[in-house]
Amino acid sequence: MRQKLISEGANELSYEIRGIVKKAEVLKRFDQKVIWENIGDPVQKHNQVPQWMREIIIDLLQENDTYGYCHSKGVAETRAYLAMMNNKLGGAQINADDILFFNGLGDAISKLYQYIIPTSRVIGPSPAYSTHSSAEAAHANHHPITYRLNPENNWYPDLEELYLKIKYNPNIVSILIINPDNPTGMVYPLEVLQKIVDIAREFDLFIVSDEIYTNITYNGTVAHPLSTIIGDVPGIAMKGISKELPWPGSRCGWVEYYNREKDPEFNRLCQTLDNAKMIEVCSTKLPQLAIPKIFDHPQYIAYRNEMNEKIGKRSNIITEILKPIKGLTFNQTFGAFYNTMIFKPEVLHQNQKLHIKNKALKTLVENEWIEQDMPNDKRFVYYLLAATGICTVPISSFASDLQGFRVTLLEEDEELLYKTFTTLRDAIQEYLTS
Repeated sequence: MRQKLISEGANELSYEIRGIVKKAEVLKRFDQKVIWENIGDPVQKHNQVPQWMREIIIDLLQENDTYGYCHSKGVAETRAYLAMMNNKLGGAQINADDILFFNGLGDAISKLYQYIIPTSRVIGPSPAYSTHSSAEAAHANHHPITYRLNPENNWYPDLEELYLKIKYNPNIVSILIINPDNPTGMVYPLEVLQKIVDIAREFDLFIVSDEIYTNITYNGTVAHPLSTIIGDVPGIAMKGISKELPWPGSRCGWVEYYNREKDPEFNRLCQTLDNAKMIEVCSTKLPQLAIPKIFDHPQYIAYRNEMNEKIGKRSNIITEILKPIKGLTFNQTFGAFYNTMIFKPEVLHQNQKLHIKNKALKTLVENEWIEQDMPNDKRFVYYLLAATGICTVPISSFASDLQGFRVTLLEEDEELLYKTFTTLRDAIQEYLTS
């Protein structure tokens, strides 16, 4: 071409959560069944959307207005409803104009980083959720800046490292938290959140809080929304219905602006996001119309409590099966529906293998999939996939120096859940002793 087309930041765009699917799909040629533990889709894992929720959608489809455009920022009545729900919590108060709808949080994340100038950076947790880390790195034309979540301390953030990185890097303008966290399943304790707010206040930063899993907690834990602890610090909370209802195919998420009047530059960012959505006319309307009807339904709270209890039970089952494995650093989860297992230092090496029954598949894996310089946890994930059909994601792909893998806590079929994770346990033990 006459000119270079792609920015250097494009090299930072990666999404191994979906990328591993390309490898898994190859297994179909070998009649190998795949057990999908790579992505958080409850529907894929046999979750049944309740009939009362379906009936709300059916009724909305009977209304002609459902098929038209809505306000550029989102359905006005739904935004007013969500503002009211936030304000009931106390803390930062907002109105309908402080809420902006997107076509899923992936859209919101992309837009947020797109309009921050490339020299300004957002520091986020590591292991990182790939959508955030890739978008931030792509906008900056550089590797993502991260603070460490410590697997030896319940996956809590290293606040000293966070503080020093911000202090000595004046380009950092924002702190990202994902609460509850993906990929670790950690829920930020209140005192940790308060310290992060204090750091943001000291260095004149704004906070971004991805709260897509905020109502998915269990085993006696609750997540504290950003609005309840942010005080006078500017912030953006990211929310949605894809995991909570669950309705991932709705592509419906929104952001809430807190304290936008406190800082002119932050207010300009919020206005820019509003303007960007105005150019697109509006976001998906049907799920927006459904939100108040679903959240106010008399069965909703009981439904969410039941789902959380089930996820908590699965967390306990997985803990029982995998925690005793020597060579793993294991933390039980308390929020979201993922667990991240970390291999202890130096237990992985390039000579380890799993037995792959199909000779042609074995040849494919060892001659084409496995590369000399790939991370050792990625080698394990590829062998695991080919040998057992269990599709997981390597932690090295989550902007992390740690070696491990992420699984989900979504399998509704308890017999299959036990079978999957006992097979995984046996595969880990075979791999580590090979």
